[in-house]
Amino acid sequence: MNTEQRILDRLNPDLNPTVKRPVRIWLFIGVVMIFFQVVIGGVTRLTDSGLSITEWAVIQGTLPPMNEAEWQTAFDLYKQAANKQFESLHADMAMQEFKFIFFWEYSHRLWARMMGFVFLLPFIYFLIKKWLPRWLLRRLGVVIFLAILAAVFGWIMVASGLNKDNRTWVSAYKLVVHLGIATALFGYLFWTWLRTVQPQGMDGQFHQLKRLGWAIAGVLFVQIAFGGLMAGMRAGLVHPYFSVFVEGKRFLAALTAGQTGMEQIIDYEVSSSIKAIVQLLHRGAAWVLSGLVFFFFLKAKKTPVSDRLAFAGRLMLGLLITQVLLGILTVTNSVGRIPLFFGVVHQAGALILLSSILFVNYQLRPNASA
Repeated sequence: MNTEQRILDRLNPDLNPTVKRPVRIWLFIGVVMIFFQVVIGGVTRLTDSGLSITEWAVIQGTLPPMNEAEWQTAFDLYKQAANKQFESLHADMAMQEFKFIFFWEYSHRLWARMMGFVFLLPFIYFLIKKWLPRWLLRRLGVVIFLAILAAVFGWIMVASGLNKDNRTWVSAYKLVVHLGIATALFGYLFWTWLRTVQPQGMDGQFHQLKRLGWAIAGVLFVQIAFGGLMAGMRAGLVHPYFSVFVEGKRFLAALTAGQTGMEQIIDYEVSSSIKAIVQLLHRGAAWVLSGLVFFFFLKAKKTPVSDRLAFAGRLMLGLLITQVLLGILTVTNSVGRIPLFFGVVHQAGALILLSSILFVNYQLRPNASA
């Protein structure tokens, strides 16, 4: 390595695109696995499966019940620990139905364990081979921290719905924290992967677009949190219509049905007002996000951006329109229960949209930034 290259590496290690291909593939596999973990988590939530496993056994919990006696024990534990949910929703549940909800919670936990192994074993190998530059090691430290935090809050979330006489499901607020950490982990690892495949941004000189791009990312993160509250509170059931003006009196009645003090915010299951407010916030954030993305698209068209950023802007706009349509389909089909297919695809679409927004922002990063 010549002297000039050594100086460049010290000034900005990101200018040295020497991250080996196996490391790049490993990071991308991690991004994909986190994506599917969030999707499985969405299925787990919408099928009322989250309380089916009542213990956090990191080692012993790797294997599911192996015989009918073990299945009966697991079922009895569920009946006891998730008593309110069982009596309210599943009082006539048969063993086969319990096995179905157990499958999704078990899959969610097993996938988390698999992610741990997929991360740890190659990490040790790459560390021994000295294939991980210092900047990447620092970022992987953050990834490990976020992953542990997500796992811990996952159990805190589950515990919030166990042995509670007044709660049918897990706490929607703790669900949002769990989802928020998982979303941050997904975005952070995706950005880290981008650094290994494209060391430099291409449009760092367009500061207005950069500020707008990060505003879009911030609004989307808040919108994902509102979406978590929508799922956690079953808020879509309050007004299953696209426009608030369709059956508007019904929606207004839900908004004004009761008090909205701290007690109602905490015990939201008995307050349609809180659920209606959450739905209104989710709808409002969708319009704000749409306006920002359209404004970005129009502004980028008038700016001499790179072909890559122009493509990323078009992709972001297309994904936004798709996501809005999925949101409409989800809420208009929320009659009696949240539609599993549309709800899960809508959640997956949020992460895909987030990826496109991060890709846009990556093109706008200054070359010397992290």
